[in-house]
Amino acid sequence: MSEACTYTADEMMTVMASRLLIDGQVCFVGIGLPSAAANLAVRLHAPALHLIYESGTIDTRPRVLPLSIGDGDLAETATAIVSLPEVFAYWLQAGRVDVGFLGAAQVDRFGNLNSTVIGPYDRPTTRLPGGGGAPDIALHAKQVLVVLKQSPRSFVARLDFRSSPGFLGGSGERARLRVGGLGPAALVSDYGVFKPSVDTQELELVARYPGVEVESIVNATGWPLRVAAHVEVVSAPTVEELQVLRDLQQLTREAHSRPIRLPI
Repeated sequence: MSEACTYTADEMMTVMASRLLIDGQVCFVGIGLPSAAANLAVRLHAPALHLIYESGTIDTRPRVLPLSIGDGDLAETATAIVSLPEVFAYWLQAGRVDVGFLGAAQVDRFGNLNSTVIGPYDRPTTRLPGGGGAPDIALHAKQVLVVLKQSPRSFVARLDFRSSPGFLGGSGERARLRVGGLGPAALVSDYGVFKPSVDTQELELVARYPGVEVESIVNATGWPLRVAAHVEVVSAPTVEELQVLRDLQQLTREAHSRPIRLPI
């Protein structure tokens, strides 16, 4: 399959996010796009990627994509199941998680995330699911990857609420406050890839997808976007990447559409 083949923006984003995960890492996974990318990586180039979910499932190998952290398939395929305090205290806060993989509703230029409310906190236009374990993951994982669909409504100049810290105000503020972990290593959107700049730690466009122009990415950003001197054009999804992802999504649809049979 060449770059002329048909694939969606969501597929490109998921494939790109999966490519950033390295075999052998311990990965604390969020539900949704992060979970899809992590499970794709396990099936392609990172079979020894150790997936941990917030429910306490350690080194799990779900057969389909979980609907939530409480999905039974996570428990059935896990090497071990531990309590919620243990997964946070022993694994995350003790520095045993290499990468936290997160989504959100909003991100700002310094990689801070909002998953709490849209609009004023006391009178929000939309109340979101909340931070959950994401604030702890953002604080204690050695590094963080973020995956988020891009628009001026999601890439905002000012968050409506800061749920999870990135680089705070940038320019070394995270380090000065002695916040653990290295912060966001990369953000993957459906337009391209962003990484923190060396000087201010502001997110900078470093790669774009085939057929996506830099101008379109700038216009989809709610702040004056920094653009690297050289913006790489990443390779389109391969035959194998698309096939594995689509097969996984089809199996997931089939599994979650089966009726639940309760004992009489």
